[in-house]
Amino acid sequence: MSEKGNYEAPPPLKRYRRVEEEDKKGSGEDENLEDYVPYVRVKDRRKQKLVKLGRITEIKEDTKPTGAGGSGLSSPTSGNSSDANNTEEDLTINNHSSLLLQHSKLKKIAEGKQESEREKRLKEEEILLASVREHTALMGAEELAKGIQYTDPIKTSWTPPKLIESKPLEYHEKVRAKNNILVEGDDPTPALTSFQAMKFPKGILRGLADKKISKPSPIQMQGIPTVLKGRDLIGIAYTGSGKTLVFVLPLIMFALEQEKRLPFISNEGPYGLIVCPSRELAKQIKDNIDYFAEYLHKEGDMPLIRSCLAIGGVPSSEALDVIRKGVHIMVATPGRLMDMLNKKMVNLNICRYLCLDEADRMIDMGFEEDVRIIFSYFKAQRQTLLFSATMPKKIQNFARSALVTPITVNVGRAGAASMNVTQDVEFVTTEAKIIYILECLTKTPPPVLIFAERKADVDSIHEYLLLKGIEAVSTHGDKDQEERNKAVQEFRAFKKDVLVATDVASKGLDFPQIKHVINYDMPEDIENYVHRIGRTGRGDAQGHATTFINKSVETGVLLDLKHLLIEAKQKVPPFIATLESEEEKFLNHGSKDDAGCSYCGGLGHRITACPKLEAINHKKNAGVGRRDYLAETSADY
Repeated sequence: MSEKGNYEAPPPLKRYRRVEEEDKKGSGEDENLEDYVPYVRVKDRRKQKLVKLGRITEIKEDTKPTGAGGSGLSSPTSGNSSDANNTEEDLTINNHSSLLLQHSKLKKIAEGKQESEREKRLKEEEILLASVREHTALMGAEELAKGIQYTDPIKTSWTPPKLIESKPLEYHEKVRAKNNILVEGDDPTPALTSFQAMKFPKGILRGLADKKISKPSPIQMQGIPTVLKGRDLIGIAYTGSGKTLVFVLPLIMFALEQEKRLPFISNEGPYGLIVCPSRELAKQIKDNIDYFAEYLHKEGDMPLIRSCLAIGGVPSSEALDVIRKGVHIMVATPGRLMDMLNKKMVNLNICRYLCLDEADRMIDMGFEEDVRIIFSYFKAQRQTLLFSATMPKKIQNFARSALVTPITVNVGRAGAASMNVTQDVEFVTTEAKIIYILECLTKTPPPVLIFAERKADVDSIHEYLLLKGIEAVSTHGDKDQEERNKAVQEFRAFKKDVLVATDVASKGLDFPQIKHVINYDMPEDIENYVHRIGRTGRGDAQGHATTFINKSVETGVLLDLKHLLIEAKQKVPPFIATLESEEEKFLNHGSKDDAGCSYCGGLGHRITACPKLEAINHKKNAGVGRRDYLAETSADY
């Protein structure tokens, strides 16, 4: 018998087993039916991925018509129907549309990719800004320890004129819009367009008239009523806009009110404290206070408001003489003020008014702790004011921790240059700079202010100008205070034609008649540049600024300068205009609100490439971030 004959067929399955297996098979097919995805070739999947990434040009080389559609792609899957539809649409444009349509499609895809990249970078910047943000509030130690928080601003007796206050909200908004005033905060005070409406006495009005100030500037229109009302204020305006009067005039009125109610006795006071970063600026503010106090005393038959000056380089006995009589207002630099507070030469028991001028310098890295120590000496709530021309968002947000329901008044972008200044940027080699100064001096008549970074350069320029027969004086931190004061006074009185200085003369000093500012070298950050050129073009006057640059200037600073010139509608030299960075595309697509660096305010870079932040981090790591104010003779401040 053959093998075939020996083969035995398997026994037939029982009927119930066959039915069970068929049922299982049927049920499995039903379950997997919804998850079924047709197979797509690797080549086609690659094409779909390229289209999704916007790289249509690569597909054009590989795409060959297959079938009626000519797309060369498999039919879209149910799970990726939208992507597949976009794929077909992109390839249809690629193969059959005009070049113009292809370009618009590519541009749209590229913008979509860039927008997602921009969002990603913004999130990274927010994380970086949060990491460098001070988490300790700008408050005194006692207030922090006891958890004291003030919710209501200080009450004052001043009210705006009823005729103006009763006008509708649209009227006040129209006045602010007309003067380019931006206001943030709850229930802002109406902007007043005349000093008479601010209810100043005749003595103040006479003093303003003699200074040839007939009407308030935009920052004064909104700032002075806000301060008179008792509100905390962050004031930001371009250099030369009259910020000093915003805090000086209301303080004089508050001190006058206190003196008339109950005269100050010996060793009492001050009622108001003004802190600023440089000695020259402190003296200028004190002179302004004395000017208006004298007019009030003579013209209005009012009590004399006494003020004192507490700065390095001047004996403390001069301030103590005024304090013993009872002082209404004190103007100080941080080092000398902390020294006098520690030695109990002065106290802030009745002080209810604090102003930080050039506040970004006062509460920037290395300064917060000094200011916080000063805050600890206050015994009650105070009205706090912060002013500067350059105050990035990082500083504004940090400062709000010390303020009670603050009002932020902004006239122009924080850190923007004055539009009254014509800016020239010239490429000059290091060897030729000192000689080229003579040519620059012929651009305008005197007086002229020359800035240099290093003290040695200031001395060299001063000596060179004297040898050339030019009436010049100089000032920097290594000179004694008497010599510094004499140089500034002679220059301000037009006895000298040229003042050569470091940045001690760049913050807040008012030289109304300066025609020309020369930057012997470009500052290390754009904020100092804005402050320097702001010494000219004050008020409504026109000014001129010339800056020398060469290959030694860092690219980041030049990029900031480029964008500042563009913003101010100034001529951009070709050697700066050609500079580009990785941030250019980001800056071009960003809105005005998020343009530039959120840390220092520079327009040519982002916080991820901020040179100032990098320098500060190096200082912190080296343990030298805190400035030694008590050794003022070794610093420019």
